Amino acid sequence: MPKLKIQIDNHMTLREKIVETIRNAIVNGQLPAGSRVAEPDLAGRFGISRTPIREAFRQLESEGFITVIPRKGAIVASLSSKDVSDFYDLKAILEGYAARAAVPHLTEKDIAKMESLNHQIEAAVAKKDVRKVLAHHNEFHDIFVKACGNEKLHTIVQNLVMQFQRFRLILAVPGRIEGSIQQHWEIIDAFRKQDGVLAESLVQKNAFYGKKILLQELAKG
Repeated sequence: MPKLKIQIDNHMTLREKIVETIRNAIVNGQLPAGSRVAEPDLAGRFGISRTPIREAFRQLESEGFITVIPRKGAIVASLSSKDVSDFYDLKAILEGYAARAAVPHLTEKDIAKMESLNHQIEAAVAKKDVRKVLAHHNEFHDIFVKACGNEKLHTIVQNLVMQFQRFRLILAVPGRIEGSIQQHWEIIDAFRKQDGVLAESLVQKNAFYGKKILLQELAKG
């Protein structure tokens, strides 16, 4: 298991710190799918008992980041084609609804920020900085999801996106992301026209584009 740097935040419980540390390591690719997250190693490294680690594992398993296998321990969850389909179908429904609901609430500043982020995505693509591409892509979507005014929906979408972050890096490379960038411009135009139905349709189209690309990559094996 690679060396993990524990997250420092005095406002977090020990369990929360362990969850955040492991979750970030998985999202950032430091702990790839199929790798073992060793309970004794964590206990020794952080100088703690196994109780908060087991509590953290339970939370991470409920969030879909790890699978706890009897007598084997915690394994970083892998991804199946069904997982991809389920994720993007749900993302399309939730973000599509959010886009339609956000139309009356989006300000000119919000739309300008989305335009700026899409330009930043283009710049990051030119530099082949895939992590920055994905970060800006997530920020773009977060603006209208947050603007829809449904905090529970915003939290659900954030958690979903975080779980699939490490796999979605596949989409952020040159040759794949350009279609999504063009779709972002169309989404921005729909928001400017205050056309909620069109915005919903385009956001769903954007999700299904990601689904198609990721399924194609998984099929290559």
